[in-house]
Amino acid sequence: MERLPINCEQTKEQLADWVSNQLPDSERVSLEMHLAQCPDCQAEANSIRQLWQLMGTLPTPEPSPNTRVRFQAMLDTYKETVTTNQESTVDGLLAKIRQLWVPKTAFRLAYSVVLLSVGIAAGYWFHRPGTTTVAFQQQQIDTLSTQVQDMRKMMLLSLLENPAASQRLRAVSYTEEINQVNGQVVEALLTTLNNDPNVNVRLVTLEALAKLATNPTVREGLVQSITQQESPLVQSALADVMVKLQEKRSIKPLRQLLHDDNLNGLVKGKIEQSIKDLS
Repeated sequence: MERLPINCEQTKEQLADWVSNQLPDSERVSLEMHLAQCPDCQAEANSIRQLWQLMGTLPTPEPSPNTRVRFQAMLDTYKETVTTNQESTVDGLLAKIRQLWVPKTAFRLAYSVVLLSVGIAAGYWFHRPGTTTVAFQQQQIDTLSTQVQDMRKMMLLSLLENPAASQRLRAVSYTEEINQVNGQVVEALLTTLNNDPNVNVRLVTLEALAKLATNPTVREGLVQSITQQESPLVQSALADVMVKLQEKRSIKPLRQLLHDDNLNGLVKGKIEQSIKDLS
């Protein structure tokens, strides 16, 4: 059977396989016949051949000393993933059902339901036939507002127990939306300030508590927190808060910090200045 001639476009598509000796013999013969008659394709072929030869002279990269360590770490992670994914379908389904009913999820769901109820109820009360008195409408709004506030407090308390620092930060942010915190919320925030493993969470919690310092329990808790802090950032921030609040009861615990041999030098200077400002 007579071999059909190939055109320039087909030739250029096959040049890479040709220079790497991967082109079938039948196609190679047709391509070489075309190259013998086409100067443009010859030039293209020479360019590709030079590039191929240049690539062959490049040194083979050697693995770094840490390659084996990184590979082993990746392998261990992969094994853990495979092991985790080998849980039975039934066990996985049961786990998801249990997660659906943990308090924090229930709180989120309830919070959404309450907010939706507020919108529906308000629309109904304001537009139903036989408009009620303004006083009654205000009473209903106040009731719904109280319910929303309670849900926000529940969300705050739930998220403060979340293992993710981002969620605990989100919990602290709810203090901006709560009109009046109760003793349970104050206790939870003070516990977070003193015990949370994440310094950023403690700093944000301190900022939130400082805004609630008109509450005597908060103020007393901030003073008592001074000697419980080990982070230089939190110690320094607490000193600033005490000066801002002009809380003279903080002088004694601040002086106790000065006796700590491990106290950061910059923090020591900050505390000494704070004591002067408070005296």
